[in-house]
Amino acid sequence: MEQKRPKRRKDKYNPYTICRMNGKYYICFYNVQKEKICIEISKELYETFDSFELEDKRQLNIYDRYMEHSEVYEWTLEKYSDQIRESAENEALKDITLQELYQAIDLLPDIQRRRLIYYYFNNLTYEEIAHIEKCSFQAVMKSVKLAERKLKEYLE
Repeated sequence: MEQKRPKRRKDKYNPYTICRMNGKYYICFYNVQKEKICIEISKELYETFDSFELEDKRQLNIYDRYMEHSEVYEWTLEKYSDQIRESAENEALKDITLQELYQAIDLLPDIQRRRLIYYYFNNLTYEEIAHIEKCSFQAVMKSVKLAERKLKEYLE
């Protein structure tokens, strides 16, 4: 009598099944003449085939969940190629803009550059910057605002 195993979905190219009957392990498959052949195998080999089946099932689940399952037509390829092209152009523009921004920041006086970096890149408040630099809140705020205006001028 065959022992019950969880029913597993298998890859369509998987030519065998494994089973356990009367304490013995078997692998079964169909030969070219469509005759079912069952061969007794060791427990270790059975467990190896069982782990292969589990891995196949895992791969099938990944494919189902994360791979796109649409048919490829010329219009879908065009749509995707446009999206890729646009995003590449956007990335290039972002890189250029960032590079220009960093160059403009380098042109600022030391105090303004340092306070601007503290404020925007280190996410510190005006009060925290004032404490670090041992100056007033208003001095930091004016420095940052002036730096912002200068950056706008440089980048226009």
